[in-house]
Amino acid sequence: MLQHIPTVLVLASGRGERFQKSGGSIHKLHASLAGKTVLQHTLSAVRASGLPWHVEDAGHPGMGDSIAAAVGATADAPGWMVLPGDLPLIRPDTLRTIAEALADCTVVMPVYQGERGHPVGFSAACLSSLLALTGEQGAASVVRAQAQQGRVRQVEVDDEGTVTDIDTVQDLERAAQLLAARE
Repeated sequence: MLQHIPTVLVLASGRGERFQKSGGSIHKLHASLAGKTVLQHTLSAVRASGLPWHVEDAGHPGMGDSIAAAVGATADAPGWMVLPGDLPLIRPDTLRTIAEALADCTVVMPVYQGERGHPVGFSAACLSSLLALTGEQGAASVVRAQAQQGRVRQVEVDDEGTVTDIDTVQDLERAAQLLAARE
């Protein structure tokens, strides 16, 4: 059982410009996928995981700013799992797996068939670095710094939802096919 349960930070602040440029008429998180919005699918998985969570949707200029704001809003948490809101196929058991792996390391990232995905988990040791983030790069600088110290663990997962984000209308169509095949 988890003693130090991290908070899932669902990032929903992005502008979704690539989705609109690809032909989408609304924000990607509000796009319909099998009768629910993309964000509703993501939040359903988060709720089903049983982990605490926070949605950051204040419209920050970059992913780094969004992560810093979400961490700041949950600064008393023993750790965080950064989950972009556009990963509607993520599975609840994968979220729990990453949370459990974070219990004994500083940074955890899921890997699906050789590809790094989300959510990336960070222990409380990363608090000041996460709060200092700004701009578009997200937490890549924090991951690199921890990797240089040998504090990053990659966890193999059998969940294509960790790498299936919705950036274009074509991504949404692919996600619909994957969801239909899953069900």
